[in-house]
Order: sequence, then structure tokens, then C-alpha cells
Amino acid sequence: MAEPSPAVRVSTLELFFDLVFVFTITQLAATLAADLSWRTLGDVLLILAVVWWMYSGYAWLTNAVAPNSTTRRTLLLTGMAGFLVMALAIPGAFGEYGWLFGVSYLVVNVVHTLLFRTAGPDARQALRVLGPLNILAALLVLAGGLVPEPWRHLLWLAAPAVQITSSYVHKIEMHTISAGHFAERHGLVVIIAIGESIIAIGAGFTGLHLGFVEILVALLGLCVAYYLWWFYFAGDDARAEHVLASTDDPHRRGRLALQAWGYAHYPILLGIVIAAVGIKKTALHAWEPLHWSEAVALAGGVAIYLLGHAAFLAQLRLRGVYHRLACAAVVLATIPLGQVRAVFQLAAVVVVLVSAAIIEDLPEVRRSGSTAIGDFGRTGGH
Repeated sequence: MAEPSPAVRVSTLELFFDLVFVFTITQLAATLAADLSWRTLGDVLLILAVVWWMYSGYAWLTNAVAPNSTTRRTLLLTGMAGFLVMALAIPGAFGEYGWLFGVSYLVVNVVHTLLFRTAGPDARQALRVLGPLNILAALLVLAGGLVPEPWRHLLWLAAPAVQITSSYVHKIEMHTISAGHFAERHGLVVIIAIGESIIAIGAGFTGLHLGFVEILVALLGLCVAYYLWWFYFAGDDARAEHVLASTDDPHRRGRLALQAWGYAHYPILLGIVIAAVGIKKTALHAWEPLHWSEAVALAGGVAIYLLGHAAFLAQLRLRGVYHRLACAAVVLATIPLGQVRAVFQLAAVVVVLVSAAIIEDLPEVRRSGSTAIGDFGRTGGH
């Protein structure tokens, strides 16, 4: 489908929705920080998978159906309520609150289907397959909250499998995609998630004496957050939007939207969650050695974020993929420093990110400098 004209931009109500959704990111980080183990990480992976799928579904929804009527706004508010209750239930999603998470998730899915029915005929046609499969995935999550292990995790694993399948069996070209709105919506949720990670890091300082090392850790944590922002927003977001907008083939356009802004953004958000946990642990043990799992979380979170963004750029055939892959590898190499002192590893991660940003930007700076000198010469210095 051609991009609608005039271009649709993100509404304040959608931004409000994003703020509620990102609370799930905060809850996932808190859950992982409370029990930094492989089992908890696996639970976080599953929860984020099903939650991100439906957030992305709402981004596609509001891309096609503006929340510009009382009925639509009321339904969207109901979906927000579902996300909020889901987030509250996350710490017990595989325990006593599994049923509550499942009921809330089902509400989110039902509201999504009802809202999509108010879209155009093409979207309604696509929903004939997508809607029932989304509801099936939600019912699997709900059933998982009501049965014992190992069925609980098996049903949870089946849910994202159904969701991924649904993306390939329905006619994705039936969706109308406004590139500006779509890219802006996903960019906003990334920057809000980065902001929430800073809040989570700040919470790690509660009750600590604020000495030189603690303040240094806080500033280094801010630097990590800044460079996560830099890698995503220093021009690549605008270039990505341009690629999506210039893709005329409806099927190709839909696939790009799904793979770049859907699948590739999953590791981006996961990386933010894990990195926030690693920095929070560093704040608690700044001048002490980190446990192996904590050092891995600090470096691994940043590396996963970079790998996710590399996948995003690769889908869109934009530059910067190899810079991010190399940076992720070097960031992982800082893990042994965490075994010496936590703050040493955090400082090293910042140095790696700064160096990678400079190396990536240097050719463009040189080109800009050459252009400026050429312009100066052509104008005689005026």
C-alpha cells in the first residue's frame, strides 16, 4: 500500500500507551535483577516475546486506525489497562499470578482485534487469519497460567510459535503502513525504554552512600545509556524511515516493517533490560569484583542491543552493521575486568562505545570537513 498522505504522526494518546507498555520493561529488569539466573532469563525471554508481539500489534493498529473517536480511545484505554495489569503480574507470571497475566493478555488481544475491525476492508481481511491466531496465542498463555510444570512452559513456548506463524500465513500486504508514524512509534518506545533503564539504575543507589565511586558509576551508567541512544538515533532512524517510505511493493514494505521494526527490535529491548540489570549490580558492588553472571549481564546486555541494531540495519541494507558487530565483540571482551572491579568493566564498556562511535563517525566528519573547505574556497572565504 502507498503511504497515506498526509503523513500520520504519533499522537499523545499513543505516547501515553507507550509509557504504560514500558512499565513491563521496568518489571522485567526488576525481576531479572532479583534473581540473575538462566531460568529467570528464560522466563524474561518468553514474557518479552509475547508482550512485544502485542505492543508491535498495537503499533500496526494505530498506524492504520487513528484513536480519534470516543469508542476507539475507550478501547485503547482498555488495552492500556491490560498492559498495566500484565506488567504488575510479571514477577509472578510463572507462579501464583500466571492466571492474572493470562487474563490481562487475553484482554489486550481481544481489544486489538476489536479495534482493527474499525479499520479499512483490507485490514479486516488480513485480520480474518491474524485475529484468531492472536487469540489462540493468548489462550495458550492463559492456559499456561493455570497448569503445572512442565506444561506451563510448553504452552508459553507454543504462544510465540503461533504468533510467528501468523505473520507468514496472513496477507501482510493488506496492511497500510505510514512510514513516518511507524518509525517514530518504535523509536519513541526505544528511547522511553532507555529512559526507564536510567530510572532502574538510579533505584540501585537507594540507601547507598554517595561517594566518589558511586557518583562515577552513575555517570558511567548515563554514558552507556547515551551511547545506546546514539547508535539508534544518530541518523540511522531517519535513514531507516526513508527506506521504508521508498519501498513501493506492498508485500516487501510489510515484510520490512515486520522484520526490521518487529523482530530486530526484540533484542534491542532485551539488551536494554539486561544492561540495566548489569549496571544496577555494578552500582551495588562498584569497588568489588562482580559475580560472573553480573559481569556477563553488563557486557551481554549492551552486546545484545548492538546485535539487534545490526540486524535492524542489515534488514534495511544500511551502513553500520559491521561496526556494531565488532563493537559487540569487544564489549564482551570486557567481562574479565568485572572479575577484578565492577567499575573497571563499566568504564571499559563506555570506552569501547565511545571509540566505536568515533570510528563510525570519522569518515562522515572528514567528508563534511572537506565539503566545508571546498565551499569556503569556492566562496572566497565569504
